[in-house]
Amino acid sequence: MTSIEEFALGSTILVDKPLNWTSFDVVNKIRWNLRQALGVKKIKVGHAGTLDPLATGLLVLCIGKHTKLINDIMVGTKTYTGTILLGKTTPSFDLETKFDQEFPIDHIASEDLERVQQSFLGEQQQVPPVFSAKQIDGKRAYDLARAGIEVEMKASTVNIEDFKIDASNLPEITFEVTCSKGTYIRSIAHDFGRRLNSGGTLIELRRTRSGDLSIEDSKSVDEWIAFIRSVEK
Repeated sequence: MTSIEEFALGSTILVDKPLNWTSFDVVNKIRWNLRQALGVKKIKVGHAGTLDPLATGLLVLCIGKHTKLINDIMVGTKTYTGTILLGKTTPSFDLETKFDQEFPIDHIASEDLERVQQSFLGEQQQVPPVFSAKQIDGKRAYDLARAGIEVEMKASTVNIEDFKIDASNLPEITFEVTCSKGTYIRSIAHDFGRRLNSGGTLIELRRTRSGDLSIEDSKSVDEWIAFIRSVEK
């Protein structure tokens, strides 16, 4: 990259999103630093696929003319790694909300884990978490849920291409999953517990790939800011 102007005209960058940041926090941080570097009031910056605040990993940002590529990038398959805690549930299916129920896990055998793992492979119907950004009558589902309004979530078709688990540290199960756009990993965690006649909560999540783009080629937010400030005008 020869100049900050060229960078801002059209670029796609890979950011390793930190824990407890929203995707929009990252967008706003990069946008603000670009505006400062260029001395302009407006510049287009968008992300190609949201990550929850409690998730880390690959966040694809498109800058300038590259914002037109966002929809093309979003349709690609995604790969995640993470950890499911068996025996407990939360309303949000992750640690955003407090545990509300406990379930036995003593009955779960290795053949049960293998059977449930296999049941997730392929095309299927998935119900999104009520604490999600899904639109319900023009409002975000999580806004309604946080307001105490009962929400009925409709199932959507997703495709899980690969699903590997390691159950050597029960009640925690580590996993790697490759899935289609629109798949909620929190729902996989919740449904995994339910299919074992128990409960499941997602306690850790990291996106490692989006289409052909890999976390290995990403930089931290601070590294991108340092890069933006170092590029000549």
